[in-house]
Amino acid sequence: MALNCGIVGLPNVGKSTIFSALTSAPAEAANYPFCTIDPNVGIVSVPDSRLQKIVDLIPTEKVIPAIVEFVDIAGLVKGASKGEGLGNKFLANIREVGIIAHVVRCFDDPDVTHVSNTIDPASDIETINIELALADLETVEKRLEKNSKALRSPDKDVKKKAETADLLLKRLQEVLSQGKAARTLDFGNDEKEILKELQLITLKKQIYVANVDEEGIKDGNDYTREVEKIAGEDGVEVVRICGKLEADIAALDSEEEKEMFLSDAGLAESGLSKLIQKAYDTLDLRTFFTAGPKEVRAWTFHKGDTAPKAAGVIHTDFEKGFIKAEVYHCEDLFSYGSEQKVKEAGKLRIEGKEYPVKDGDVMFFKFNV
Repeated sequence: MALNCGIVGLPNVGKSTIFSALTSAPAEAANYPFCTIDPNVGIVSVPDSRLQKIVDLIPTEKVIPAIVEFVDIAGLVKGASKGEGLGNKFLANIREVGIIAHVVRCFDDPDVTHVSNTIDPASDIETINIELALADLETVEKRLEKNSKALRSPDKDVKKKAETADLLLKRLQEVLSQGKAARTLDFGNDEKEILKELQLITLKKQIYVANVDEEGIKDGNDYTREVEKIAGEDGVEVVRICGKLEADIAALDSEEEKEMFLSDAGLAESGLSKLIQKAYDTLDLRTFFTAGPKEVRAWTFHKGDTAPKAAGVIHTDFEKGFIKAEVYHCEDLFSYGSEQKVKEAGKLRIEGKEYPVKDGDVMFFKFNV
């Protein structure tokens, strides 16, 4: 799975405004459809209060946070799966991302045109989801046609795989033709191998991003409640964001000014921070730390990775020549106040190749190449 998050939605729902605020990069934002012709890509720091806590206890010269990539993909319209608007190109861009942040307009503003001239989150969500399902349906039907030849193969192994694929493809065809996502189905291990080849968009995990006005940021509004209802039925998480407010915050120069702005707005945390953290988590990404006088750094690993895999994130030689890892959890550091006291309390452990790394571990690797 690609380690990035694609921002999608109908034109003029606030995708590029949110992307610009996320990355503090000037993605073109204009009040007309298709102002984003090529996907903008931004690398974003993952907010993590643990990093500063570690630095407070282990002074260092340099601090490096974990990162996640966001891709701003131009607006889809009804008929995109058939090439309407700039549909084919944009659908191809969505196939290349790991997860989808689906931005839904949840605000009224007569100065910002809606592509269908009415604010209706349920209809907007349905339009996008149907287009993605129809794009996948086309992929599945092409594969069914190709697979029909393999079903007639004299090679028993080829024929057996084709029979498994045929059953899977027909199940997918039925679901996708109803405008439903492929991820609503359960799959066996043999089927999962076939699914990798299909690269279906609707297998990707989604986050709904309810873009509200300033009045709706705290308690939401009728539009956000509609999104939350649909998300609950789909098993999808919702993040509420005021794109305009986030753009104002992003334009401020210092962290102190940003914190004051949030405080004045009655917010403990920005919506963008929540979105970044939610995207990171939905991608099944986790963080371990290395800490020393030269550098304190947050490193990204996949949930479930063992110590050698995590070591390989730093350098491939660390994974190849892995011997052992010295490990303690950052919460132990916060509790005891220093690495020395962590050691004295017996919380520093030596772990081998089978150790599954935990989110928040502080690690020092021993290796030999």
